[in-house]
Amino acid sequence: MIRKGCLDDQLFIMGIIHNAIIDMEAKGIYQWDSIYPNDEVINNDLSNETLYVYEDGGIIKGIIVLNEYQDKEYEDMKWEFNSGKHLIIHRLCIDPKYQGQGIARLLVDYAEQQGKALGYESIRLDAFVNNERACNLYKKLGYKAVGIVEFRKGKFYCFEKGL
Repeated sequence: MIRKGCLDDQLFIMGIIHNAIIDMEAKGIYQWDSIYPNDEVINNDLSNETLYVYEDGGIIKGIIVLNEYQDKEYEDMKWEFNSGKHLIIHRLCIDPKYQGQGIARLLVDYAEQQGKALGYESIRLDAFVNNERACNLYKKLGYKAVGIVEFRKGKFYCFEKGL
């Protein structure tokens, strides 16, 4: 089941993020750390009711944040869809012990359903260039890379999909 996260979920969510950071670093992927995403970022997501959890059997196995916030670096991208509203995916994260079960796909599908229902023209997101698994997922789901932005941890592809 996918539901909005609540403040009571924060400790568990931070545990998932911590586990994901350890797993990514073991694979040579250095996109997240203790600076981002931190407690304050997740608390803001929860307070703004933009963080959703995938829960199965009472266990939160993954998260996704959906909102309209676009980093200023997005301004230089050659987006294909420019006339309407855009839903942005942030912080998609699956607990490493539950990866490979299709949970990320379910969360992205949920984002697309929400985007369509709320009248968004497209979904936009960025993914760390060295996170091949994430980049391949988005490509497989029909997202098109429109350029590269640079953040504190390195280069990220910007992806977009029309709804």
